[in-house]
Amino acid sequence: MQNQPIGIFDSGVGGITILNSIKKLLPNENVIYLSDNFNSPYGKKSKEQINNICKKNTEWLLSKNCKLIIVACNTATTNSISYLRNLYDINFIGVEPAIKPAALNTKTGSIGVLATKGTLSSQLFNTTSNQYCDNINIIEKNGDGLVELIENGITNGNELQKLLNKYIKPMIKYNIDHLVLGCTHYPLIKESIKKILPGSVKILESGEAVAKQTKKILKENNLLNELKRSKFEFYCNSSTKTLEKLLEYKYTINYIDYE
Repeated sequence: MQNQPIGIFDSGVGGITILNSIKKLLPNENVIYLSDNFNSPYGKKSKEQINNICKKNTEWLLSKNCKLIIVACNTATTNSISYLRNLYDINFIGVEPAIKPAALNTKTGSIGVLATKGTLSSQLFNTTSNQYCDNINIIEKNGDGLVELIENGITNGNELQKLLNKYIKPMIKYNIDHLVLGCTHYPLIKESIKKILPGSVKILESGEAVAKQTKKILKENNLLNELKRSKFEFYCNSSTKTLEKLLEYKYTINYIDYE
């Protein structure tokens, strides 16, 4: 099983931020990336809908003989990863907002979390917040509309900046010193976010932590690919334009009739 691929799925292009971290830490691994942008955004859907979508994505990746699956979406992880682990005998790696490091390292006692409604309202998010943020002020903002802009290839410009100002400027008034990006799409607009934030505010994302956990699980299960070559396959069930634009190299993107 060592040379079988790692499967990654997201509600579109956000998981590319996770894929890039995987490529750096695990250069030998084969990867199959499923961009489920037909169902994007997940953040506005019910828990039942998200469960059904994640089940379908998982079964599609299993049909491709994946040895491990990364749920490269905060909303999907916080709502559905326990559900998936109960259904399938395969290792799942999830993506959770980096609340713990923000809470442990804050000096002002105030942190910001920019995420989707689906993540902020999830049980896992609230459990994590309660566990690590006692006596810490968490300023939560639902980044409504950001995923849609990013999925349409808009990663800078006035329209995006206007939305970011709306969400981030109120956080600054609360003297946050860490901003947690609680959606894998959001690191793709980090440069636009930096234009608003004071230089003293640290931006936290999840890619590196996910890559480290993936390596740990593969090693524990003797699944690391020792062959010094890697293959990347990309599949998309709606427009491929934004994925093509954001990938570092010119990969073939396979359109699939899959909803």
